[in-house]
Amino acid sequence: MKTTLLLGGAFCALALPALAGITVTDLRGRVVTLDAPANHVLLGFNYEDFLAITGPGGESRIAALSKTPWAEWRPAQWAAYTAALPSLAALPDVGDAETGTFSVEAAIAAAPDLAILAGWQVDALGEGVAQLEAAGIPVVAIDYNAQTVEAHVASTRLLGAVMGEPDRAEALAALYAAKMADTAARVARAGDGSPSVYVELAQKGPGEIGNSYGKGMWAGVIEGVGGDNIAKGQIENWGPLSPEYVLARQPQVILLAGSEWKNKPEAVLLGFGQDEALARKRIAAYLGRPGWADLPAVREGRVFGIYHGGARTLSDFVYARHIAKALHPAAFADVDPAAELAQFYADWLPVKPEGPFVVQVR
Repeated sequence: MKTTLLLGGAFCALALPALAGITVTDLRGRVVTLDAPANHVLLGFNYEDFLAITGPGGESRIAALSKTPWAEWRPAQWAAYTAALPSLAALPDVGDAETGTFSVEAAIAAAPDLAILAGWQVDALGEGVAQLEAAGIPVVAIDYNAQTVEAHVASTRLLGAVMGEPDRAEALAALYAAKMADTAARVARAGDGSPSVYVELAQKGPGEIGNSYGKGMWAGVIEGVGGDNIAKGQIENWGPLSPEYVLARQPQVILLAGSEWKNKPEAVLLGFGQDEALARKRIAAYLGRPGWADLPAVREGRVFGIYHGGARTLSDFVYARHIAKALHPAAFADVDPAAELAQFYADWLPVKPEGPFVVQVR
């Protein structure tokens, strides 16, 4: 007898004995069957989400990592977790699907009983997925990058099912859905229009224009909270907008996406272990660009630095609420996203979010 969970649209979970097998439909529509919850997994992405769902000791259930998207993309976050959970640092690294360094051989050598990959990793690996499966390693795809409540909830329930943690997963899915529903309800009754928003990846410094987002990533969040993303229709996915176009659009809110990047001397550094005073100084340098002093966002003090690692995770409801509050301050006057972020980590994760994750420069 098997427990079946349909995780791509309508959701169903049958309470059957613990010894029953597990059959799931993953976020790429692939049907995967396990004899029992996994205990030795290859984890490709969404590391914090995995640890939140598996709970204390979850790190001991990881056989290997695709380490680059964690240790190189979010180095200070990686440092915080390896300080709290030292065993993470010793895990085998199977390489990175995005850069073509993913090693199927290394993955097989780690002998996982399940590979949990982001949907984009499954897409990139192609035949590599079939090779893992031929070696007896089931592969499931999750997809927090889809940036929908439905996909977040489905991915969370899927992780709970394959890891034998349905109760934690359901509590997290319910929390996420409730926060996003509250956000949507507040935006709907805000009655203050659709403020225009410019977002830029603040990695290169003010002398070079960073990427904005026509759809996906921050574009999806902006539109979801009632903002008018000025990049929409100008670029397909991501890329720079011309300075002249930004000035012409007169954005009412500016978001500068920062992170913990290494060797980026002018970047806006936000996130784990970063210095808020330095972040403010780096943001202030952007405000000195020609013409920016006259933009409504700058005149009205509605310029924000926001943590680039905060999108497309189970905690991204916090960043959606940060941006919603920037756009609709009256509707979110009683919402404290920073406190919600701290509470999320206290309730679900083994580290504290210490550092600036959102900064407003007035």
